[in-house]
Amino acid sequence: MFKEILEEIKKYNRILIHGHIRPDGDCYGSQFGLKAIIKQNFPEKDMKRYFAFFTVALAALVMFVGCAETQPTKPVYMWVDCEANFERMSYPDSIAFYVDKMKEIGVTDIVVDVKSIMGETLYDSKYAPYMGEFEGTVRERSYDMMRHFIDLGHAAGMRVHGSLNIFAGGHNFFNRGIIYNDHPEWQSIVYKSNGELVPISQIKTNYNGMLNPSNPEVREYQKNILVEFAERYKDADGIIFDRLRYDNITSDFSPLSREQFEAWSGIKLENYPEDVLTWADEKNWKPGKYFKEWVEWRATIIKTFVEEAHEAIHAANPNILVGDYTGAWYPTYYQLGVNWASTQYDPSERYPDWASENYHKTGYAELLDIYMTGLYYTLVTKDEVDAAQGRVIGERGESGMDPNDLTYCYSVEGGAELAQGITCGVVPVVGSLYVEQYKKKDAEGNEVDDPEQFGKAVAQVMKSCEGGLMIFDLVHIINHNWWDVLEENMKVVE
Repeated sequence: MFKEILEEIKKYNRILIHGHIRPDGDCYGSQFGLKAIIKQNFPEKDMKRYFAFFTVALAALVMFVGCAETQPTKPVYMWVDCEANFERMSYPDSIAFYVDKMKEIGVTDIVVDVKSIMGETLYDSKYAPYMGEFEGTVRERSYDMMRHFIDLGHAAGMRVHGSLNIFAGGHNFFNRGIIYNDHPEWQSIVYKSNGELVPISQIKTNYNGMLNPSNPEVREYQKNILVEFAERYKDADGIIFDRLRYDNITSDFSPLSREQFEAWSGIKLENYPEDVLTWADEKNWKPGKYFKEWVEWRATIIKTFVEEAHEAIHAANPNILVGDYTGAWYPTYYQLGVNWASTQYDPSERYPDWASENYHKTGYAELLDIYMTGLYYTLVTKDEVDAAQGRVIGERGESGMDPNDLTYCYSVEGGAELAQGITCGVVPVVGSLYVEQYKKKDAEGNEVDDPEQFGKAVAQVMKSCEGGLMIFDLVHIINHNWWDVLEENMKVVE
């Protein structure tokens, strides 16, 4: 057996060491021990440690580690949003209760939101303001929610990750955040349909008070916080980026962005912002003559940040996993300045209206250990898409959807298929579901919960996504009491 394992190791450059769904101390120890042994004898190998159960050529290693379970499964991540769960998670006994509840139904990973969209941290940071109050609930600065989650989660045999909103700096509905206090100069400048360029804090129809990702001060500030987290929580299993993006295609149009684009491209923008894009009417924009160059530059801004952050995080904590959470709607996601694809995927032929020949170089999937894609669609299967072709397309309004398009990628099954194709197998794709989305109309036309469709979506993700399932958010599972629905369907793996 050992000789066979040795020969398998020699065949492959990337070695994935697996553990079981609820890893205990023995599982962790055997994983780290095996990694050390292989690294010592084969220093050229790319070593990664996962609890994911997807197909790899080194299945024999699982037996060697001794951590396999008979029940076929994949990782299940539960997201804990900091604002929606602020009061609930302000007490250690409440955290303990929900950790036990999650373990009971088979959740393997917890993602704890520790830096809000307001730019405030839920631990005592030396860089960011402390989120010590929200909607009347007050926390002492000494209260360390993340520490409680790590200790309790690890004791239960679960992985615990911290989520940090990267380029978010304010909540426009509350007029709160660093763009309202410490750094108003960091906020994005929005190009309105009337031609005005205004700070994003003035756009009260948009709750996201986003920062300008191209601002060097913003980038350094965010990297400092990421490194701080990695150093503070050495035993955290991962860091998940959220809102690692621009707000939309309408931002950022600051003088700084213009200056940086011109320096990067060598193009002089004589008419700004019209050379980039123009407004046809109040709702519709159209590309300017340098639109594709602008799109590529923005994606370059985001990728270089991922490169820099990845290096800095691993310098501080080599064992921590680095992940990212984005929407799955790739055909329109370029509008956010993000290319979450592999560099191997070239979108220029399929999407020539916005993708340049060099756009594929901005892909950053290779830099991730975990990639979570938001499959925010009410239709679950491609068969449902076929059946819906006769519907009024405007009835569907999910995030990122082209209102004139009803294709397979705007379903859970099709979106998962697209995401895995675009990432080219370089990172496990975790299919993410927005629980609150699963509603239907009753006989009287009233909107009611649809646990059956939610369960179907859960099962589809577990079937389709090699990296498993992420549920957004814990609060919705609690409010709808869909624990049983989740547990029953997340075990369906074909």
